Order: sequence, then C-alpha cells, then structure tokens
Amino acid sequence: MHEKVKRAPKGARDVNAVSFPQVILELPGWVEELIPDPDREYPTEEDRMRLVVELSRLNVERGTGGPFGAAIFEQETGRLLAPGMNLVVPLSCSVAHAEMVAIMVAQRIVGNFDLGGEGKPAYDLFASTEPCAMCFGATPWSGVSRLVCGARDEDARTVGFDEGAKLPDWPAALEERGISVKKDVLRKEAAAVLRHYAESGGEIYNARQGD
Repeated sequence: MHEKVKRAPKGARDVNAVSFPQVILELPGWVEELIPDPDREYPTEEDRMRLVVELSRLNVERGTGGPFGAAIFEQETGRLLAPGMNLVVPLSCSVAHAEMVAIMVAQRIVGNFDLGGEGKPAYDLFASTEPCAMCFGATPWSGVSRLVCGARDEDARTVGFDEGAKLPDWPAALEERGISVKKDVLRKEAAAVLRHYAESGGEIYNARQGD
C-alpha cells in the first residue's frame, strides 16, 4: 500500500488534483515465490490450512507483518482464489487484517463486492486464527459460504492481542447467516506461529496504547 498525493500549485485549481492520499493495497513480493502457480488446487482442508499457516509464518519471518494468514478457496475444487496476510504494521493500517486483505483481493479478482453472487461458485475463507471482532463482522458481508479456522481466539489473546468484543456464540451467529464454521484445523501449527511472533519480540499492535 502506498500513499500518493498530488496537489495543485498554490493559487491554481486542478480538477484532477487529489487532496487526500490514495490507498493502494499490495501483497509482499514473497507471496509469488510461495505460490508460483495461482491456479493450483488444494484438495483437503489440511492442505488449504497448511498454506494459510505458511502465509502467517513467512509474514513473520520476512518482516512484512503480523502472525496471521488467510486465503479464499473455491469450496468444491480447492482452487486458490486469493491469499491474505496481516499488514497492519507495515501499512500503518489497523484494518489490514489477514481476512480483510484476502477478501479485498478476492473481490478485486472476481470484479464484484459479493463473492456469493449469482453464477459464482461457493467460496471458503480459511483463517490461521479465529476472527477478531472486525473480521467476524466482515465475514457475512464478503459473500463466503464457509469459515475454517486454525488457532483459537484464546491463543491470540494469550500472546497479547486484543481480539475485540464478539458474540459469545459467534459461530452460531454465522450459521444463522448461512455460513458454516469449522474450528481447530491445524490449531497446534497455527498457534505456534503466534507464540513465535510474541517470543521473538514482534509488535503487539493493539489500539489506544497511549491511554
């Protein structure tokens, strides 16, 4: 994500000038190294979650963000639609969580804000950790049909992350919206990335740290 500001010279009026920065989302360059074949299919849930956990691990190892990964796959075939990783710190953007990034990239690829629109295959959102309050809210608006999670909410909170206020039975709330939820797929591996990040001094980027 880069900020570009073009301002008109003083005293001039340029109708094409931008008064505020443009917000451009870009994935780290190593993503193409990890996924050289964007049309590859990941047949099992474990295969899909393994990719997502690797996204989270490499994001930490390459210094490009926090210990969270996500991806959107075609439910039936397992074809990868879009990867995502946490880019909060490098982009100075609190909404750049892994799930949000994956959703934004996926919607850009299909050219529509609704991944569940008419004529589209069913899509699954895989997340290395259960969603925070923000990503929980974004899930039904994205149009995905299923959410599959690795580490649990408590695994993230244990290392210091503020996951926000969610409904006590948030999976049931998504189920009511027609989105099935599966938890604990490769939980041990996903939680290990969280612990490694914290133990290696990774920034715990919670809000309002000045209070």
